[in-house]
Amino acid sequence: QVQLVESGGGLVQAGGSLRLSCAASGRTFSSYAMGWFRQAPGKEREFVASISLSGGNTLYKDSVKGRFTISGDIAKNTVYLQMNSLKPEDTAVYYCAARSGVVGVNPRSYDYWGQGTQVTVSS
Repeated sequence: QVQLVESGGGLVQAGGSLRLSCAASGRTFSSYAMGWFRQAPGKEREFVASISLSGGNTLYKDSVKGRFTISGDIAKNTVYLQMNSLKPEDTAVYYCAARSGVVGVNPRSYDYWGQGTQVTVSS
């Protein structure tokens, strides 16, 4: 049974940093792409970043480029999202997801999802 478990969310002031982790289990994810998505109240779930665990290719939402960094550790089946210079508009529930193949932005193309972790950025 595949499980994705996020951790690392919390409350931070604007300009601060958080590091999210996503621990995957239940299969080998070396041929998978992992993604981070977020959903704010009343809004649709949106793409944040994605990484190919085998090739290391990455993809970012424009508004987080230069502030967020996605990375992966195949040996630990874990993906990270380092978030710096956080803004109030980054406030959302952040979800980890996995899909077979290359990086992608469409949430419907991801097969597995975590339960989410809340990130709140105060102004």
